[in-house]
Amino acid sequence: RDPGGGSRSCREAGALMTARPPIAGREAELQTLMRQDAPIWRAHSNLALDRIRSGFACALHMHQPTIPAGGNGALISHLQYMFEHQGEGDNHNAEPFAHCYRRLADLIPQLISDGCNPRIMLDYSGNLLWGVEHMGRTDITASLRHLACDPVMQRHVEWLGTFWSHAVAPSTPIPDLKLQISAWQHQFAALFGTEALQRVRGFSPPEMHLPNHPDTLYEFISALKDCGYRWLLVQEHSVETLSGEPLSQSQKYLPNQLTARNSSGDTVSITALIKTQGSDTKLVGQMQPCYEALGLQRQQLGDISIPSLVSQIADGENGGVMMNEFPSAFQQANQRIRDDGNDCVAINGSEYLELLDAAGIGSDRFPVIQAVQQQRLWAAVGETPTPEAVQTAIASLQAAGDGFSMEGASWTNNLSWVQGYDNVLEPMNQLSARFHQTFDQQVAADPAVTGTLAYQEALLHLLLLETSCFRYWGQGTWTDYARTIHQRGEAQLTGSTVQATHSMDR
Repeated sequence: RDPGGGSRSCREAGALMTARPPIAGREAELQTLMRQDAPIWRAHSNLALDRIRSGFACALHMHQPTIPAGGNGALISHLQYMFEHQGEGDNHNAEPFAHCYRRLADLIPQLISDGCNPRIMLDYSGNLLWGVEHMGRTDITASLRHLACDPVMQRHVEWLGTFWSHAVAPSTPIPDLKLQISAWQHQFAALFGTEALQRVRGFSPPEMHLPNHPDTLYEFISALKDCGYRWLLVQEHSVETLSGEPLSQSQKYLPNQLTARNSSGDTVSITALIKTQGSDTKLVGQMQPCYEALGLQRQQLGDISIPSLVSQIADGENGGVMMNEFPSAFQQANQRIRDDGNDCVAINGSEYLELLDAAGIGSDRFPVIQAVQQQRLWAAVGETPTPEAVQTAIASLQAAGDGFSMEGASWTNNLSWVQGYDNVLEPMNQLSARFHQTFDQQVAADPAVTGTLAYQEALLHLLLLETSCFRYWGQGTWTDYARTIHQRGEAQLTGSTVQATHSMDR
């Protein structure tokens, strides 16, 4: 449904073309839609749980940041910049990248016609979805629309939610976590319609970066649940058992229940599927998850036997493996499981969980896990948590110098998203604080404020400033981009503050 209450088809949604991304204005409508809890995926599934020995769930992550590098410093997709500057770095790969963004619309139908039963999960950042639309790349948007909306594709393709601008959760200001989540849902619904959005049940955090500060993780999971998500993909070394141990070899292939406890003692939890091993794109590019699953058996979850599941994600376009080797490897893996007939299947995350639920195996049966370092933290805090006690315990554990950290964990643990980036993080926190000072009371008084130009322009610059790329690539051009976005965001907020003051005067 559109804001005016009229029905909006997928085709009509995709026809909308704006210079400003659709990132706000439909919060109540989309939240109500996403909180509907009826099963969706098992109705489309052609898999029988009791006949599956093991499965593999593969996801492809796609992203291009938005940068102030167009004419007169206009905001453009980095993909557009690559096309316009072919002689720089690996920008000559712009068209191969663009092909990667649309090629599943060819690969999946071909495999189906070959008698295979393929599955893939897709994680596209809001930046990228907006960018290819704004570039006028209708070949890409039409392909993605087919994958999101076609009734046949609904069995084979699952879209995962993510943060709109590829922010990393542990260093994103807590009030902005839900803004990032909701902005992506707005973008997806505008492109593909609300029926397609309602099928998005799983969430893929950028860089697989899971917060482990108790308050950040609590608010992150709370925001996911408020926005209707049922499960989260997490990196295996970013979590631990309740006793502080790494997950066992068998537990990595089970669904788990990730619990978070904040500094006031409140708890919240969400189902987690475990992404195994590291970030090497060869794992998915050469379909290692399929061959790993071929060697696994069903395993016990209490007194019940369930299929083991290998979950894995990789960049869908970066590197020669994904650009060149993945298509044939994906086809060969699906053809092998078609021909072997040995009860190893491709299966998507929500499909797997809904089949378990239909068999009476709900999240209350899943092993309980927590973010890394939680056992050490709560042991130091004691039986009565308070914000002050948690803060004191964190300071004491960090001072011991034995590796305790509250920066979270990701698939790039050799990099810090915090150290050395004060020139990005401080402006980001300042802009966030000023945004909420300007708008929170206005939105509380009148939710329609989120649909105004002033709100959405300020929100756009806030979300963009939180993009991980402005730290991932080091100091220089990318931190300069961040500085420009910060300055423009501050200017937007100055105008909004003046406008709000004049409105109150009247």
